[in-house]
Amino acid sequence: MLHRTLKGACAAVFTAGVLVLAGQPGVAAADPAPLEAPAAPAPAPGLLKALQRDLGLTPAQAEQRLAAESRATADASALRAALGPDFAGAWLNEDGGDDVRLTVATSDADEAGRIEATGARARVVPHSLAELDAAKTALDRAAAERAPQAARVWYVDVTANSVVVHSPRPEQARAFVSASGADAGLVRVVASDEQPRPLYDLRGGDAYYMGSSGRCSVGFPVTRGTQHGFATAGHCGRAGTSTSGYNRVAQGSFQGSSFPGNDYAWVAVNSSWTATPYVKGSGGQNIQVTGSTQAPVGASICRSGSTTGWHCGTIQQHNTSVTYPEGTISGVTRTSVCAEPGDSGGSYISGTQAQGVTSGGSGNCRTGGTTYHQPINEILQAYGLTLKTTTDPGDPGDPGDPGDPGGTWAPGTNYAAGDQVTYGSATYRCLQGHRSQTGWEPPNVPALWQRL
Repeated sequence: MLHRTLKGACAAVFTAGVLVLAGQPGVAAADPAPLEAPAAPAPAPGLLKALQRDLGLTPAQAEQRLAAESRATADASALRAALGPDFAGAWLNEDGGDDVRLTVATSDADEAGRIEATGARARVVPHSLAELDAAKTALDRAAAERAPQAARVWYVDVTANSVVVHSPRPEQARAFVSASGADAGLVRVVASDEQPRPLYDLRGGDAYYMGSSGRCSVGFPVTRGTQHGFATAGHCGRAGTSTSGYNRVAQGSFQGSSFPGNDYAWVAVNSSWTATPYVKGSGGQNIQVTGSTQAPVGASICRSGSTTGWHCGTIQQHNTSVTYPEGTISGVTRTSVCAEPGDSGGSYISGTQAQGVTSGGSGNCRTGGTTYHQPINEILQAYGLTLKTTTDPGDPGDPGDPGDPGGTWAPGTNYAAGDQVTYGSATYRCLQGHRSQTGWEPPNVPALWQRL
């Protein structure tokens, strides 16, 4: 858990679903034809720069990778539905050079042709994803009764067609597996000194404060009917805990919270705050959120948090269980993105698709680390929330997109409550007197400006 206490170059080729980033020829598809991925907005420069920095990509490679991953996500979803109970997972791999390809696994050899017809690679494996999930569920059930200190992290590894358990004491971890009733033939225990911890410490990634106890980060702005709020980590607060925003202005309170077992919560905000469909990117730039389709293993992913800002990595495994000192969390996604205390609750986004909120991890952003996020779709379903997106009907998009937005607002100006300005194509009314500065543009600070 990442919560800080106050005390302390080539064009991408998409031929019949083939994801190639080096100008390699694709494989012509016959039947079935792959689904067309919806057109995505051009990636924000800040996102591209972070991918270049953290994944060692050129600008062209970063753009190509995002485009390829968008197509792969659509293809993986379609094949999962088509294969049904024979589906055994999907992932992206790099085969040397610049090629990034989608692989889909199946437990039925007769389905390999269906997969290859879309241009994806097929891998025939002994066990379906449902079988692996059942073994992991047995471990989760055992951990719910008594958190195992010998088993720190476990997950379904679709690339290895097994459940993997990380432990500093493998023999004790094997005893945990045996006692859980899980099929031991599906579980592999590996030695690991990883020691995950809670990452203690209305735009995704902005800071908020819990009463007088600490700081966390906004995950994703949401609505519930006409009520605005945001999703965040459950370990940051319990139902009834009051919050204030990054500017210490009264904000709202936790309406629901689950931790351990899960690590999610949602906060309802007062009328001074408005949910926006953005995540705080590199340099404070707004990153659009257009949906919440889960990206496959191997896809790039970026995180926004109030301590370390904007960092990127890749998705390593979905459906992971991790044991913190407080108990076991199940169903989280494991990533190579770094994080530090105070980043808890913050946003994970792949391209423009919301992925989840920061739970915890190990390491830091100086030497690198491993982090876990609670998938956003589970949070939305649990509390009946609607993700705020730029594709919402009537949403005009971000007037602060790159380029000169125009308007009367200007940094270095003293504004009084009630003053009106224009920014981009919108008009705003000042809610609180302040001196404006770069980064506090009206669409970025709903506590200071109300859009009219």
